Amino acid sequence: MPIAAAVIGGGLSYLASQEQASATESAANTSANAQLEAARIAAAEARFRPVGITTRFAGSNFQMSPEGYLTGAGYNLSPELKAYQDRIMGLTERGLGQAEAGEARLRPNIGAAQSLFNLGSQYLLQTPEQTAQKYMEGQYNLLAPSRERSLAGLRNDQFQKGRLGLSVGATGERPNGGLGLSATNPEMEAYYNAIAQQDLQIAQQAEQAGQQRTAFGTGLFSTGNQLLDQYYGGQINALSPFTTYLGAGQGIEGLGQESLRLGAELGGRASTAGANAGQFLFTGGSNAAAARQAGQGFSPEAGFLQGLSRNRQFTQGVGNYFGGGIGGAGGSGLSQYEMDALSRDAFNQTSYAGGIY
Repeated sequence: MPIAAAVIGGGLSYLASQEQASATESAANTSANAQLEAARIAAAEARFRPVGITTRFAGSNFQMSPEGYLTGAGYNLSPELKAYQDRIMGLTERGLGQAEAGEARLRPNIGAAQSLFNLGSQYLLQTPEQTAQKYMEGQYNLLAPSRERSLAGLRNDQFQKGRLGLSVGATGERPNGGLGLSATNPEMEAYYNAIAQQDLQIAQQAEQAGQQRTAFGTGLFSTGNQLLDQYYGGQINALSPFTTYLGAGQGIEGLGQESLRLGAELGGRASTAGANAGQFLFTGGSNAAAARQAGQGFSPEAGFLQGLSRNRQFTQGVGNYFGGGIGGAGGSGLSQYEMDALSRDAFNQTSYAGGIY
């Protein structure tokens, strides 16, 4: 009955594949669960575990969720330090008021500085030469009436003495083509010499006046800048008490934060150590899971069935034993379900007879 033997062999092979697949799947699930458990243990070991620290100035506190996650952190200042901080913050409010009042007092400096800048710009509109020329014109206009009266008095005196027409001291033309000195009397010569000396002095003063006007205009800008510096510097000085008090309060806050920092630092170190331990646990658990999977992935039943499916004498013997049913069907009308049922029944009977169960 070759067809019956083939049917029996195919059914046994299919049952062996099913048994092996079931064993492999079970071993894989066992290994995956073991690795997940190892990962969970490793993650728990690496979790951040802050440590509460209490110092002379404050005590830290950390809030953890039921799952072990950090949900909050803070610290509590000591009663003495908290009282100091409250008093300092009261001074801080006062210092801020002083800064605002100081700024209001110095605010007019801005307008005064701007006025000086405008005035300095007007002084600097003229060059030193223009200023000197204007100065000389002003001096000449100022001296003109007195000079005219002096000249008229001198001529009247000479007329009374009969010396008005006297002229001495004239010189001829110079070799280079220049004109000589005009003739006049000693009194008139002294008069014009005095005027020439006075004009020379005015020219010198005019040059100095031009320089002084430029310097004065520049000085107005410098004074305006000083007023602005006083404004901004005064603001800084007025704000100094506020910043000093605020810094003192911040210093107290830092003393309190030190306990929080120490607790977090110790927790970080513990977390690092836990992570190292967790890595060892995870590696060991993964290796154990892999070894366990290798051991559980083999099915003896599947191996036995696979061996029977390859034993031609066995399949032929079973086929002969059940040959009537198969032969009656002609060996060609069995469904897969009927073939599996036939093979399973043959395997059960053979296994029972052989003492497997």
